[in-house]
This record gives sequence, C-alpha cells and structure tokens, in this order.
Amino acid sequence: MTGLATADVGELLRLVPVQRAGLALLLAAVGLPIVGVVIVGLDIMPVRFAMMHVALLGIAVGLWTGLDPMLCALGACALAGTGVAPLARSPDGLSAAMSLLMSLAIAAALLVLSLSGVNAAGAFALLWGSILSVGEADLWVLGILAAVVPLLFRWRRRDVALLLYDRELAVAAGVRVNVLTPLLLVLVSVAVAGAIKLTGALLVDALTLLPALAARRLGTSLGSITAWAVGIGVVVNLSGFLLALWLDLPPGPVLVLTAGAVVLVVRLIPDRRIGSWRTSASVSLPSSH
Repeated sequence: MTGLATADVGELLRLVPVQRAGLALLLAAVGLPIVGVVIVGLDIMPVRFAMMHVALLGIAVGLWTGLDPMLCALGACALAGTGVAPLARSPDGLSAAMSLLMSLAIAAALLVLSLSGVNAAGAFALLWGSILSVGEADLWVLGILAAVVPLLFRWRRRDVALLLYDRELAVAAGVRVNVLTPLLLVLVSVAVAGAIKLTGALLVDALTLLPALAARRLGTSLGSITAWAVGIGVVVNLSGFLLALWLDLPPGPVLVLTAGAVVLVVRLIPDRRIGSWRTSASVSLPSSH
C-alpha cells in the first residue's frame, strides 16, 4: 500500500500545477517565516487578521472590476500597511487601528459585493486557499518576497534588531524608525496577502508565525533566529505538502499540523539558559555609536 502511495506521489509531482505549488511553498519558506519574526517581535498579531479583511476587500474590488482578485488583494494590503504605519506612534499603538481597519474593510467589502452583484461566496472562497491554482503572478510575488525580505534583514540587521527589541532605544540609537516601521508593515501586509492563495486566510500562520515561534526558541541572535525560521519553513512546507499529496488531504490543514508539531517538539527541548537575541541586540548598541 505504501509503495502504491509513493508511486502516486511521483506521478503527481510530474503535473505542472503540483510543481508550481511546490515551488510556491519553497519560495514562501524563504520570506514568510522572516516576516513572522517581525510580527512576533513587534507584537503586531492583530495585523494579520486585519489584512485578511483588507484582502477580502481587494478581492471584491477585483471581482467587480474584472482585474486579478489576488493582485488587487496584494495592492489593498500594501496600501493599508502603509496607511496604518503612522498610527504605530499613537498611545494605543496598532491594536486600535487594526480593529478599526478590520471593521471598515469588511463593511466596505460587503458593500462592494452588494453593489456589484458579485456572488459573495465566490469572494470568500478565494480566502480558503487553493494551492494547486497558483499562477505565475503568485510565484512572482512570492519570489520577490523571498529576495527582498532576507536582503532587507541582512542590510539593516542591526536596525531591525533594535526596533524589534525596543522602539525608543532604536530612536535613541539613530535608527530611522519612521521609515523602517512602515516598510516592515508593508512587508507583513503583502506577505499575508501573498500567503492566502497557498493556505487560505485562516491558516496563514503555518507559513509565517509558527516557524518564527519555533525559531525563537532555538536562535540566540536575530540572525540565527531568521536562519532557523527559514530552515524550519522549508522543512515544514515541503514535508507537509508531500504528506498531503501522499494522504490525499488538503495541503493547508496538513501544513498547519506539521508546523504545529514542530513548535511543540521544540518547546519540549529543555531550556539551555542561553541569552536571547534581544540581549544581543542591545549589547551591540555601543559598538556602532
């Protein structure tokens, strides 16, 4: 039975849609877990929920205008991420802004769907993910994220580390927080929208947050955490996808369960009492200024 299943997977891997899906997951494993490190470090968990609603608004506009719904979702998320960045400096931070954004986005999406006569079920269906329908545009988006996100972290590793450690400390150290924060928020927003096609909005954590959570347990610096996050992302994405093909199950839930299992296993590792990357970031401050 196992041999037959393995042979079936081999046949499936010869299909172009399956190959595109595998490539998409591989590209996603490079950029999206690093974005998860940003989400956890900045403590902006509500952002991903807000961007799911914004993505729905973009999808609704795309279906109404005849444009590519997922590209419209990406554009809407990018604009929303840019727009809410200044609110991060307010006393309430991003939490209040994200709550407002979620409410406005879902209301606007439902209004657009109502006015356009588009079937709402079709719009919501795009949020559940369809990994085998990944197209060239989706691969381009994931490929750009896979290139830009690691380069940004390598180029501004110290600045990002300081910002994720403490905003005020980053400002005192001369980090251009007002430029870096919006950039990171745009990357988070676009990454969430880009991952929706792969796992669906409700399961996007499998590609972003879960590898980052496991990596934070294993890494001792921002650089090592990002490396662990990417490595875990690659293993989870490819093994989860192959397991889903072998068992003939939806890839999204299998990816989440695989990533969740890795997080649980990592959590069982005894505490080695090592310094965190936050300490490393703060220690590096005097050497640069």
